[in-house]
Amino acid sequence: MFNIAKPCLNKHLKFLQYLWQHNKYNTSVDPSKTKQKNLQARQREIMARGLPNRKQIKDVKQILLVASGKGGVGKSTTAVNLAIALKIIEPKRSVGLLDADVFGPSIPVMMNIHESPIINYEKLMEPLINYGIKCMSMGFLIDEKSPVIWRGLMVMDALNKLVNQVAWGPLDYLVIDTPPGTGDTHLSLIQNLFISGALLVTTPQKVALEVTRRGANMFKKLDIPVAGIVENMSTVMCPKCMTEVPLFNNDTLSLAKELGINILQQIPMHESIAEGSDSGKPIVLSIPKSKQAQAYRELAEHVVTFLNEQKIRTN
Repeated sequence: MFNIAKPCLNKHLKFLQYLWQHNKYNTSVDPSKTKQKNLQARQREIMARGLPNRKQIKDVKQILLVASGKGGVGKSTTAVNLAIALKIIEPKRSVGLLDADVFGPSIPVMMNIHESPIINYEKLMEPLINYGIKCMSMGFLIDEKSPVIWRGLMVMDALNKLVNQVAWGPLDYLVIDTPPGTGDTHLSLIQNLFISGALLVTTPQKVALEVTRRGANMFKKLDIPVAGIVENMSTVMCPKCMTEVPLFNNDTLSLAKELGINILQQIPMHESIAEGSDSGKPIVLSIPKSKQAQAYRELAEHVVTFLNEQKIRTN
């Protein structure tokens, strides 16, 4: 009987020796860490299962998001002037402009478009065109004085229609003017579309830069390349000597270094920029030889360089 049990005993001893050798330097197991790792793995599995497959908007080559953490920093003004400047410096390229701010659309006024889009035979909305730019906005679909009082699901449905139920193509560049913050609109666009990059717009104040940092980190976590930062309203021009006078310190430069991105352009505070936007003829068209218009054209050149470096992704 002993001879029969001896082989089994030897197997158990070898197994115990194996366990001891592999755990001699790590004899304790932290149950909290194991539980946390299992939870993180489960979360990744659920997230991967719930995310939609990214797809390309038909006949649209590259998409650039223009984003800002806070409102009132000149994001829509930047998006409009950038889109027109892209068309100016590359007239053979086709450019589109999507106003993704469902609650506060600005594109109709800035682009001087006050019409409603027609529906084509494919039951798609035809974008409205001015200054050579194909445009779409929630502002084209509602009365100018009517507020949009919707819950989240209705907003996402409207955004989907503005993106996917519009006859955009063919387009080389689609500039999307996103709402302030880092909310549902940004996540929906990033999770559903192939985004070539994001452009961050800020002013030099600390409160604006803090939220810009959060926006940059959001794009980083979602693997969206950041083209750079546009710093608005950082200087004013003396009307007598025409010298630019800085209004703030170098906090924007410090943030750019921290994030490892560049300040692509600094746009001075000037009444002609606001007047151009309010009148529906942006400054790159109303005063094309001005220093402010030149700044937007230079910004467009930087953006083209950035987009040329990005891979055009397809389904």
